[in-house]
Amino acid sequence: MSRDYFGSLASPVETAEIKKDERNMATEGPAVRRVQVAEHPRLLKLKGMFNSKFGSVPKFYVRAPGRVNIIGEHIDYCGYSVLPMAVEQDMLIAVEPVKTHILQLANTNPLYPYWVKKKMKITLSLPRRDFSTSANNIQIDKTKPLWHNYFLCGFKGIQVELAEICAKSEHYTGTEGGGMDQSISFLAEEGTAKLIEFSPLRATDVKLPSGAVFVIANSCVEMNKAATSHFNIRVMECRLAAKLLAKHKCLPWEEVLRLEEVQAKLGVSLEEMLLITEDTLHSEPYSPEEICRCLGISLQELKTQILSPNTQDVLTFKLYQRAKHVYSEAARVLQFKKICEEAPDNTVQLLGELMNQSHVSCRDMYECSCPELDQLVDICRKFGAQGSRLTGAGWGGCTVSIVPADKLSSFLANVHEAYYQRSNRSLVPEKQSLFATKPGGGALVFLEA
Repeated sequence: MSRDYFGSLASPVETAEIKKDERNMATEGPAVRRVQVAEHPRLLKLKGMFNSKFGSVPKFYVRAPGRVNIIGEHIDYCGYSVLPMAVEQDMLIAVEPVKTHILQLANTNPLYPYWVKKKMKITLSLPRRDFSTSANNIQIDKTKPLWHNYFLCGFKGIQVELAEICAKSEHYTGTEGGGMDQSISFLAEEGTAKLIEFSPLRATDVKLPSGAVFVIANSCVEMNKAATSHFNIRVMECRLAAKLLAKHKCLPWEEVLRLEEVQAKLGVSLEEMLLITEDTLHSEPYSPEEICRCLGISLQELKTQILSPNTQDVLTFKLYQRAKHVYSEAARVLQFKKICEEAPDNTVQLLGELMNQSHVSCRDMYECSCPELDQLVDICRKFGAQGSRLTGAGWGGCTVSIVPADKLSSFLANVHEAYYQRSNRSLVPEKQSLFATKPGGGALVFLEA
């Protein structure tokens, strides 16, 4: 199963198989395409593995693309637009509806071996390739983000519209995320990035400059956002910042959950929101007690009515820094789209500058970078990227760089030598750690013709 869902973009094709109760299949979904399976080596191989495992053939196949956020980090769950694209790398799922209540999953990725036992009577619990459960009693352990939990999350929410439910389904894992990843996976079109807006969900084509390519580089540092509190703390810091800003401006702060709502209710620009943030919030961290004084509530009310369960014991919250990042990053997204539309002669340079500013803000104001990501960004810029930044949740994962097309070959060679060959990272397959990509298409259902 692809690891991009955790903020660390995996490259070519890792596959999984699934069988599920046909009565719970979604009534709406991605586009459908009829194909000759024999003409597609990956589908043919998956079909054979499915038949070997279950003794039957798939009724259909599903393709879900990887995706990369070009700019607009950690602002989707604050209500702001983001600018991602789907990539050519993807994940395949083979599906057969069955008439039982048992959901059966099998992962073909060798990174997920079967349960094994060590010597000396010690049992080692490794991730497993097989998983089954009753479709009527799905239990998801939020403390253990195992691969099959992500299938179970989608299955639990399959009754509502797909792009919106996928965003909500992720919350079953314990992650208070937004909807960017899920939206671009469904709404992507080949050859174009998308400006994804929320409430209501809509997508607008953004034509990227033809003289540049986007390169994904894996830092080889893994951070599972469902397994740590970093991500959810940022979500809560943004929520608290929104409430304090709303209270300061005499808005109904109890109803406010997102920073975008404060701007919308005040009817001011993003630039004005940055000034309001400067005037309202102080740069020193807030204690829970100070937040309670500002809002006029008790500590118990803060914990039970505002904070999520896994952030109730946090001792300090950096509200000023998080709000500054969100409002400035939201402005950069709009500037990026405008530059792409106007296409001046120095488009690539201007877009690169915005990406560089984004990384600085992620590193210094949102504090979601790490030393390896910073090093990788610096290397990418050194060897020809006009702009480079972390992409995804951060604290590990990948960078995305905009590189002039005529410098691509030397860029890839130099970055590979400087970052991967000079460390144990060279053990990672090159095509999975560093690659150029074009905007790819969205999720598809394949039916065998």
